[in-house]
Order: sequence, then C-alpha cells, then structure tokens
Amino acid sequence: MTENGNQTRRDAIAAAIILLVVGAGLYFMPNVVLWVGQFSPVLGFLAGAAMILAFFLIFWLRSRYRK
Repeated sequence: MTENGNQTRRDAIAAAIILLVVGAGLYFMPNVVLWVGQFSPVLGFLAGAAMILAFFLIFWLRSRYRK
C-alpha cells in the first residue's frame, strides 16, 4: 500500500474513533445536562453547549494539527 493510502486509512480510523467517543458522550448528554441542571439551569445549558461544541472543536483542532 502506498504512503498516501496508509495516511488515508489512519485518517479514517482516527475519525471513526472520534465519532465513537463523541457518540458515546452525546448518548449520555441528556442525563448529564439534567443532573447539572438540578443545581442551575444555566450550568445545565452550558454543559450541553460545551458537549456539542467539543465535537466541532475536536475536528477543528485535528485539521489544524494536520496542516
């Protein structure tokens, strides 16, 4: 396999791992937001927003690292 092919495979594996981890986090997000929201609705909102933004932040950081 060529070097470009190996890199493509590594990129696909990394993306799959990231999606699995983020997917697991998003699966538990409602429970986390409701639990944090018991203390403060604003903190519950911020926890949910942070989890959603983390998904995009991971891929943005990865793209910056790759350049």
